Amino acid sequence: MKSNYYLVILACLIISCKNIKNRTHKNSEAKEIENLYFSKIDFKKNKPTSDNYTNNFTLNKDKFLNIHFTLDKPLIENLKLLAPNLTQDQLLNKGNFQFSFLVDKEIIYVENLSKGAGAIDSKTTQLKHLVPLAYPKQIDFWGWFMWLKFMKLGGGQDALSEGSHSLSIEVRPYVKQDSLIVGALLAKGNITVEVEKIPVDKSLIPIQKIQANSGWQISKDSFDSNKIEALNRKIAEGRFESINGIVIIKENKLLIEQYFNGETRDSLHDPRSVGKSIASTLMGIAIEESFIKNENALLKDFYNLKSFKNYNEKKDFVTLKSLLTMSSGFLGDNSDYNSVGNENNMYPTDNWVQFALDLPMQKERVIGEDFAYFTAGVVVLGDVIDKSVPKGLVSYANKKLFAPLGITNYQWEYTPQKVGNTAGGIRLRALDFAKYGQLYKNKGRWNGKQILNKQWVEKSLDKQIKQSFDGDSYGYLFWNKTYKLKNKEYEVSFCSGMGGNKIFIFKDIPFVVVITSSAYNIPNAHTNVDKMMIDYILPAIIQKK
Repeated sequence: MKSNYYLVILACLIISCKNIKNRTHKNSEAKEIENLYFSKIDFKKNKPTSDNYTNNFTLNKDKFLNIHFTLDKPLIENLKLLAPNLTQDQLLNKGNFQFSFLVDKEIIYVENLSKGAGAIDSKTTQLKHLVPLAYPKQIDFWGWFMWLKFMKLGGGQDALSEGSHSLSIEVRPYVKQDSLIVGALLAKGNITVEVEKIPVDKSLIPIQKIQANSGWQISKDSFDSNKIEALNRKIAEGRFESINGIVIIKENKLLIEQYFNGETRDSLHDPRSVGKSIASTLMGIAIEESFIKNENALLKDFYNLKSFKNYNEKKDFVTLKSLLTMSSGFLGDNSDYNSVGNENNMYPTDNWVQFALDLPMQKERVIGEDFAYFTAGVVVLGDVIDKSVPKGLVSYANKKLFAPLGITNYQWEYTPQKVGNTAGGIRLRALDFAKYGQLYKNKGRWNGKQILNKQWVEKSLDKQIKQSFDGDSYGYLFWNKTYKLKNKEYEVSFCSGMGGNKIFIFKDIPFVVVITSSAYNIPNAHTNVDKMMIDYILPAIIQKK
């Protein structure tokens, strides 16, 4: 469904950020400057003064944290020293402040602010700087996002474990041309951080017993219960935010089933773009039953493309396969908030298919080769299926997919044209998402019946195209990646939705793992799931005691 707005903002704020761990900071200049100060006041309600400066901060208790520093000359003058050949406009486009976060004298996180962070006046004339970091709610200030990234994505919350720590922040100028040039230290300050223990409901830590009537045979295999209980503690502490359910299937049997944050076995969970994969499934069934010729069918076979805006001949070569692999060439990219084809521009319109087909084509993109995550294209696929199968997409999905899997409790969202929303508008129980994943693990078979063509399953999970998010591959609306654990690799195909929702189908080990989450506006939601998998779930089920 809707792309993570906060992730887009964060991406726009950064030119580069480095997560550097286990390295002691050895810059002698850092010892000579102590001109950055901290305060704990609400800067929106009170004007900060030197009387407000503090040497201590209690994480998980104090709500506000700001930094204050004064420069000898404006930032632009420091940038000129790094690249005297550049004009002021070029310097402001290629340079800004660099912030380094050190915990107990080790660099944890470095961020080079993008050109959009800070007003022009703040870089060309301003000497005194106030940067709000911690604040109890989102504020439209780059400092708040930087602190969020340091804590959530950059390793801050792991480095600032329970107890007492020193936190140092260093400020330098940088210019990025062909290479990164970092200038002399401009400001540095240190504060003691006490980490208050987060209250934990200890009843959430023990492994939850699988209740009767799950619809699955219960696995008798063992796993490392200490790892799962350690994971449960992290969820209870909020270290892994808004996790709702964990279901693990081993060899077609239910091994682990747990729920958190108010959800239960019967909760219908909104997994956002996990639902895109179901469009791929229905496409495969419709092709097998000859309602659609094959995935190489052209989009023009289903629509009069000349009747839509921005027609050019390139649209005539768009295939269903290119929509399945996010390589259709339309000018739409959910990772770019400014893209005209971003899904957030689609939702307010009264015809989502028309929105998609009205879009121009991207001249530089090669159809079938260049990946761009394009939600509107999956809406078009849903409409193609709806046009092609008896009684429409929703009825067809129930008859050909959900009923054979024994899934009776589910809920669709609909497009303005009353078509099931394949952008990600299907809610199921976590146990039923597991059935869906196990169907693919079984090569399309369920209870001895071939529901989905085996070759379609293989093509769907295959590495069809290189995707741009992490450089790994993408299939037919399925992602691929490899987890590494103790020098061994574990390949996995998976459905993925905003907020950290996942259905993992492992290739060479007998597991399907479902994680449901409602961390929809948390930028580290997907990173959290990866950490859960690498540090807790995979060690628990593979390297069992």
